[in-house]
Amino acid sequence: MTILLIEDEPGLILTLTDRLESEGYAVVSAADGLSGLELARSENFDAIILDVMLPKKNGYDVARDLRQSGIATPILMLTAKGETIDKVIGLKLGADDYLTKPFEVIELLARLEALIRRSVPHANGHQVADVFRFGDATVDFKRAEVTFRECQIALSAMEFKLLQYLIENRGVVHSRDALLDAVWGYDAMPNTRTVDVHIAWLRQKLEDNPRHPKFIQTVHGFGYKFVS
Repeated sequence: MTILLIEDEPGLILTLTDRLESEGYAVVSAADGLSGLELARSENFDAIILDVMLPKKNGYDVARDLRQSGIATPILMLTAKGETIDKVIGLKLGADDYLTKPFEVIELLARLEALIRRSVPHANGHQVADVFRFGDATVDFKRAEVTFRECQIALSAMEFKLLQYLIENRGVVHSRDALLDAVWGYDAMPNTRTVDVHIAWLRQKLEDNPRHPKFIQTVHGFGYKFVS
């Protein structure tokens, strides 16, 4: 598997590259946000490790531009800031997880492995074709692209995985805890509010009337299900 490391600290680049390669990953690195963005757009990677504070283009803008380009590669964001608002901004702009510097490399490896594992499609229910349509939305699973009324919609990797899981298991009622386990796969963000927020974002982007969703439905007292 190939990792794109976008980081400007030479010592950290060397440390992470050596450790990732010892774990069997191939590593491509970029020392600024602009070159990292170009690499992410031009080549295929299994995951991206993205620092926030970068020359030429910061990590927030890189994550946003990647998602707007329809690239759903999992992003693990590195930040020297510990404030909750900075983490929320990163997640809203498209990052899938974050680590605050300084961090233990073993934790980075565990989170990276979980992100990559959850990015691999698993059809646990219905067989799903490469392209699935509902209402005015079209989901291309092979290209990881979503359109709504013929306009491409930017989804974060976690939004896309959640949507895919719901579609593959349509008609089944899922609790918030079950969705956290199935889609996120680990307890780095154990608050079930995470699921509610991602469901709300999907409805805003893909439902005709997000307040009265037709497809991504709430089952009060239980959780959510996808109906088509």
